[in-house]
Amino acid sequence: MNPFPVVRADLRSLRWIALIAPLLVAVAVSVGVALSAQERALRQAGTQAAADFDLLIGAPGSQTQLVLTAIYLQPEALPLIDGAVLAALARDPRVKAAAPIAFGDMFRGFPIIGTTADFATRFGRLAPTEGRVFAREGEAVVGADVTLALGDAVAPSHAHAGQKSPFGVEAPDEAAHRHAGVHYTVVGRLPRLGSPYDRAVLVPIESVWETHGLGNGHAAEGPIGPPFDAATVPGVPAVAVKPNAVADAYVLRARYRQGGTMAFFPAEVLVSVYRTLGDVRDLMVIAAVLNDVVVFAAIAILLLALAGLRRRRYAVLRALGASRLYVLATVWLGAAVILAAGCAAGLVLAQLTVWIVGALVEARTGLSLSPSIATADVLPLLALLGAGSLLALLPALAAFRIPVADTLRQS
Repeated sequence: MNPFPVVRADLRSLRWIALIAPLLVAVAVSVGVALSAQERALRQAGTQAAADFDLLIGAPGSQTQLVLTAIYLQPEALPLIDGAVLAALARDPRVKAAAPIAFGDMFRGFPIIGTTADFATRFGRLAPTEGRVFAREGEAVVGADVTLALGDAVAPSHAHAGQKSPFGVEAPDEAAHRHAGVHYTVVGRLPRLGSPYDRAVLVPIESVWETHGLGNGHAAEGPIGPPFDAATVPGVPAVAVKPNAVADAYVLRARYRQGGTMAFFPAEVLVSVYRTLGDVRDLMVIAAVLNDVVVFAAIAILLLALAGLRRRRYAVLRALGASRLYVLATVWLGAAVILAAGCAAGLVLAQLTVWIVGALVEARTGLSLSPSIATADVLPLLALLGAGSLLALLPALAAFRIPVADTLRQS
């Protein structure tokens, strides 16, 4: 005998439970899947954003904070290293290029980064999609997401640590701290990088120094960019270094871990951050799995109670000639369908969740996230579905053991 018509009839008669129970399962299972997928997407996006920074040099302090500020443009006051380090790096044969990075100003919520034309093009890897790279003081090149056109004027304002302004909107605090008489003209736009630099305005570092009354880092007026004059160059919060070879990178890291500087590979910091994120994710996923088990067990107990209330129906089926195994299969299939539907809906809900959360994270950080559910996320769910199917045997076994004659006499 085919059990599916009876299963369909049971689900129709229990339509509210058949709707609510899968919804509870979906919410429970989507949490763990979404956490795993979102953490993986954040890790991939963070690694991609740091890929252009081979070696960072800064003043002794927190490496994590330097990475957050220099790579992910999280505003924070950083100690400065002696500007003479730039001159030393320019003379070092192991250095292909070294670019100072200065922070502290903003325009309509977009951070203004002082650096060199070499760094703006990521040491020759990028070419502007519009216009050109800045070639003199007073010019600027913008990231792909900056809502400015070529020829627009940028009036920088002094920012402070922790300041957050809506992108494209001039906040009152920003207007109150504008640098008088300082303007940049947008001359180019960079391609999309999938990093916070897509929302940055890049200008010659000489302009940033002069805006703050520090000179321009050169002994005499002339072209912008390196070489800088060791005697007049101001301090800088960070230097991005492009070594000639991998071996040179390790030598430079050792060399600049002394003498008032620290040097490190951003990947070193990211590994530590990802390890912490992974530990937190593992704890949350374990909590989510335990929650799933509790939900599955609760639904199994509910179905067990319903099997007790439907004893007469199963007794009638037995009296009409259905075998014990048929009744067991019918009850088990009904419970399994509810759990399987909940798990399938949970995957859909998890995908919607990671899309929404990913969009929120991208809007806040500038990282380009592409969250998706992978096979590794589904495998634990299949294990949970298997465990839930075993729990579904409880109401099925209860129906299997119903005494036909006694049940019919009681009804």
